Amino acid sequence: MRKGIKVPNVTFKVRAEDENGAFGWTDLTTDDMFNLSGIEYDRRVAVFSLPGAFTPTCSEKQLPAYEENYEKLRSFVDEVYCISVNDSFVMNAWAKNQGIKNVKMIPDGNGSFTKQMGMLISKDHLGFGERSWRYSMVCNNGVVEKWNEEPGRNDTGADEDPYESTDPDTLLKQLGAKTFMQDIANQY
Repeated sequence: MRKGIKVPNVTFKVRAEDENGAFGWTDLTTDDMFNLSGIEYDRRVAVFSLPGAFTPTCSEKQLPAYEENYEKLRSFVDEVYCISVNDSFVMNAWAKNQGIKNVKMIPDGNGSFTKQMGMLISKDHLGFGERSWRYSMVCNNGVVEKWNEEPGRNDTGADEDPYESTDPDTLLKQLGAKTFMQDIANQY
C-alpha cells in the first residue's frame, strides 16, 4: 500500500504543440503536476498508469473509461493524468487515435517515475521491455491519498492483465461519488 507516500520528483520529456501549431520539446515536472511543495496552492489530482499505449485493455477499456468519466472526476480533483512507460511521440499518437481531449497524457519514456513508484515490471517475454503494472491513485499536493493496484503483480512472464480495481468507478467511489450502478440500485 502506497497511501501516505510522496510521489517522486521526476521530469517528463513531453512533445507538445505551441500556440502556433508547432511541436517542440518541453519539460513537465512532477512539481508542475502535483504541487509537491504544497506552498502556493493545494492541488489534488487523479492518476492512472497502464502497461502501454495501443494495447488491448488500455485502448478498449481503461483510457476510454477515464476520458468518459473525466468531468465526474474533475468535480473531485484538479486534473486527471494517464502515465505510461512510452515516449511522447507514442503517447501523442495514441491520444489522437483514441480521440482523447481531456485526460492529460504523460510519457514516462525512461520509466523513471514508474520505477520510483515501485510499479515497474518486466514484460520481456512479450518483447515489451519494462512497463508499468496497472494502478490508479489520488494525490493531494503529491502525497498519495487513495491507492489501487491490480492483483497478481508479477515479473514472471505471466500474461495476466487484470483490470478490476483501477477503473474510474473505483476512484469515484473512493472520492464519494455516486456511480451509475448505485444510481440504478437507488431507483428500485
